[in-house]
Amino acid sequence: MSNENKQEYDRQIVLDTETTGLEHRQGHRIIEIGCVELINRKLTGNNFHQYINPDREIDQGAIEVHGITNEFLADKPHFNDIWESMVSYLSGAELIIHNAAFDVGFLNAELEKVDPGLPKIAQICGVHDTLLQARKMFPGQRNDLDSLCRRYEINNSHRELHGALLDAEILADVYLAMTGGQASLSLDAAASTNTSTGAVRQAIDFASLSLPLAKASNEELENHVEWLERLNEKVEGQCVWARLNEKKQREQ
Repeated sequence: MSNENKQEYDRQIVLDTETTGLEHRQGHRIIEIGCVELINRKLTGNNFHQYINPDREIDQGAIEVHGITNEFLADKPHFNDIWESMVSYLSGAELIIHNAAFDVGFLNAELEKVDPGLPKIAQICGVHDTLLQARKMFPGQRNDLDSLCRRYEINNSHRELHGALLDAEILADVYLAMTGGQASLSLDAAASTNTSTGAVRQAIDFASLSLPLAKASNEELENHVEWLERLNEKVEGQCVWARLNEKKQREQ
C-alpha cells in the first residue's frame, strides 16, 4: 500500500499500532496507537500516543509480543472516545507504516464501528508502506523492522517488547535512512566541539581561509541528475535529494 501519484508531503506521520490479535475480521481491536510527526524530514516532538480499552480479551500470543494486558487497559478510553482527535491529527499528512495493510485495515475497521459513513484512512491522508519499499530495495532478504535496524546500524537495543510509540520512533529513523540518510546536518563553525576522547577540538575559522571554488562540468551535472533519477526510482519517489533537485529546477 503506497501512494501511486507520488504526491509530495511536507508533513509525515510515522504510525504503528498494537492489537488484541492478528485479524480485525475476527473481531480483534486496536489497543495502542503511536505516532511521531516529521515535517520536512525533521522530528517535531508533536506526537500522538493513546492506549485504548478494546472491550474484549487480548490473545495470549499478542500479550507475549507487546506486554499489554486487559487489566492495564481497564481504565483507558474506548476508540469511540478518541477517534476524532486521531483523525484530526492524521488528516492531510502522509502516513509512514511498516506493513501498512495491517495497521490501515485495523484503523478502517475501528472507524467503521464508530460510523459506517466515516471516510477511510486513505481518504484523509496518504499512505506509504516501508515494508513494500524495503522488499523492492532488498529482494530476497529479511525486511522486518529489526532486520532493517541492523542493516542501517540503528540502535534498537532498548526494544525488549513491541510498543506502538517506540516502534514508530524506530521506524522514523529507518525511513529517513532508507530515503536519503540523516534528517539534518548542523555545522556550527563558531563553537568548539568535544571529541569522543574528551579532548576539545577548536572550530576552524573559515573566513581566514582561501579556498578554491570548483564547479561541476555540464557532463558531471547530467550524470548527477541521472544518478538521482535512478535512486529515486529505486525508493519509489522518496529520495529527498531528487525532490530538492526537482524543486530547484521548477524555480529556475
